Amino acid sequence: MNEYVLAVVLFGSALVLLMSGIPIWAGLAGISLIFILIFSPHLLSTVPFVVYGSMDSFALLAIPLFILLSAPISETNASRDLYTTLHKWLHKIPGGLGIANLMGCAIFAALCGSSPATAAAIGGIGIPEMRRHGYSPALSTGLIAHGGTLGILIPPSITMILYGVATETSIGKCFIAGIIPGILLVLLSCVWVAAVFYYRKLVPGKSGSVYYIEDHSLDEQYSWKERFASTINVLPFVLIIFGIMGSLYGGWATPSEAAGLGAVLSLIFVMTIYRVTSPAKLWRIFIKALEESSMILMIMAAALLFSYVSSDLYATQALGELILKLPMGKWGIIVLINILLLILGCFIPPAAVILMVAPLLMPIIKGLGFDPIWFAVIMTINLEIGLVTPPVGLNLYIVKNIAPDIPMWQVLLGVVPFFVIDGIVIVLVCIWPELALWLPNKMIG
Repeated sequence: MNEYVLAVVLFGSALVLLMSGIPIWAGLAGISLIFILIFSPHLLSTVPFVVYGSMDSFALLAIPLFILLSAPISETNASRDLYTTLHKWLHKIPGGLGIANLMGCAIFAALCGSSPATAAAIGGIGIPEMRRHGYSPALSTGLIAHGGTLGILIPPSITMILYGVATETSIGKCFIAGIIPGILLVLLSCVWVAAVFYYRKLVPGKSGSVYYIEDHSLDEQYSWKERFASTINVLPFVLIIFGIMGSLYGGWATPSEAAGLGAVLSLIFVMTIYRVTSPAKLWRIFIKALEESSMILMIMAAALLFSYVSSDLYATQALGELILKLPMGKWGIIVLINILLLILGCFIPPAAVILMVAPLLMPIIKGLGFDPIWFAVIMTINLEIGLVTPPVGLNLYIVKNIAPDIPMWQVLLGVVPFFVIDGIVIVLVCIWPELALWLPNKMIG
């Protein structure tokens, strides 16, 4: 069989299996074994060694440790306290309630590492509050759906760890590369919310627009004592993020070491602040972390087996060479890759896309002269869009479940402006790669 045809059949079969709803690890491992039996049966005896070798990596230790860091936070009232604190500090700003929700999503998503969990935790509190304070249904649901995606870009990010391992790229530098684009994404989103607020002030009334704010939170009053008292509960968890980033940037710790210390501190803070001390509650936290870690690591092992098979069959190299030969120029190829990632993100979770596609794209990215760290940011923002795009955008269904009376078309319209913002950030990072590369290049070690 022609190598190009073989590559298309291999990757096409994998995509069909993944979109069928079969567990990701089973789909990738199954298609790998089928192609080994058909085309390279002599490799069958090496499968256990490939799977074991793919997991025998110190860098992978960061995944269960970061999940253990997030599990205690997601099992407590940290999301409620975070939202309340931000609202008390920002309620006087025009559109401050929406901005508080965005910032709450960004911080909580960075802590818990899960986009759907963030949308559920912050949205369960934020959507009813925004609607009560005069935010349109489309804006309130779209804002939360988008806000949940920020955690896969803002460090620490599980998807960045997966990218680093799959492409043999520095995980610490991938983390740091997401800081400035992540801040830019949050700022532009906040600017959009403030712009909606001012627009409705200039053009009163709701008719003709699905985006409006009649913010009554400006009338609320909170004393400085109430603000500082509310901050005490969430400040330790925010300091964990800054501590992790500082240790990585300064070269004082590896991602695994930083995650280990963060996990211990997270457990201590939860036990002291929220009184989570009973064996039953602690057991639930550890089981949650174990289940999520096992799921991600099984996907990782299956994806690396798939990469091994595709490389052995020369499928990866063939597709890479074919794309590099396209008469589109390097930026035309980057546009094509962005479109591919957007399409894949609509059907497949970010972890699976990264593990399956990143090793394929890496020779192309390097062949075009682009930095793999830079591409980590581009790829992640594309996958953020996929998290809020039908038919598999989990965040859309989560916010719809929180507000079942809001039609899905309004939820989708609410997300559209944030699609545009994601696109703007991708373009800015392409025009000025230093937005992603300046901080990693300044890192020590």
